[in-house]
Amino acid sequence: MADDNKGPETSSEINGLIFKELIKRGYSLEGNTRVWNIADSKLWYITPEQAQGYLDLEDSESYQALASGPEYELIENNIDEVIERIGNEPVNVVDLGCGDGNKAAHIVEHLISKGLEVRYCPIDISGYLVQKAVETFSKKKIGEIVETKWNISDFENLDNVIPLMDSGKFKKNLFLLLGQTLGNFELNEILYSIRNAMRKKDIFVAVVGVVHPKWEERAKNAKNDKKMNSFLAHIPRQLGLKEDEIEFGSRFKNSRIEFYYTIKVDKKVTLYDKSVYFQKGDQVIVLVAYKKEKQELLEIMNMHFDEVLMKIHSDNATALIIATE
Repeated sequence: MADDNKGPETSSEINGLIFKELIKRGYSLEGNTRVWNIADSKLWYITPEQAQGYLDLEDSESYQALASGPEYELIENNIDEVIERIGNEPVNVVDLGCGDGNKAAHIVEHLISKGLEVRYCPIDISGYLVQKAVETFSKKKIGEIVETKWNISDFENLDNVIPLMDSGKFKKNLFLLLGQTLGNFELNEILYSIRNAMRKKDIFVAVVGVVHPKWEERAKNAKNDKKMNSFLAHIPRQLGLKEDEIEFGSRFKNSRIEFYYTIKVDKKVTLYDKSVYFQKGDQVIVLVAYKKEKQELLEIMNMHFDEVLMKIHSDNATALIIATE
């Protein structure tokens, strides 16, 4: 990987975490194209600017029509199923990948309207987003809020975090994974982490995209989505790549949407004593969104949970999962 005679060198404004991930994963060859796959949600919210970029994307009209609208409708139409599984016990609402907390707030308002006692526990790898979620619930004045250093956590650490929330009368947990976040992970890995943190009769609720031509159309058009580009472009910029050195792209491949940047120039980037040499035409994948067939999704869920209910939106592209340990 070393060639001191090749390309300009850049060391300023390089993020060590992203750079390390790039070196660790290396690249694969697809034909003559070198593909660097660093699609990892831990890299999307490193800075407050990145986190705010995600919130701006969620607020965009295209995202609302494509994802948020069907999600809210599924929740609205099936909230009684969730409430029935909770029963009358006080419940911790554990909001995984909480964002600004607005989707969870919609659910919590329903729970409180039915007389349930609720304690809200936002969890996100971004402290910026946790604070936004806390602000959302504080303004709405709904439920008690758990605020500790453990709120800022990735999903792999849930089995250590959740017992710390087990206090007083709040013994049951409702785990939420909203915003189609489930599709950004290898499904069995994330479900194992969540299931491992759950106790008997805890509830898991998620919304996820399923295979449908709608997502292929999304992949075809997403390269023109300025809000998506604005959100994701922070990653190549933190690798020392300038705006005029990259081109945003998207495609549907291997049952997933891939968002990537094509490198338009040969460039050497260096951090400390490590260097990476990008070649013109290299691609850097920064986000993937998996879409499973409905039956495959249901089978995987049944592997991890005792009882699984799956509801499909009228768009036939979005599924609500309600599962218990």
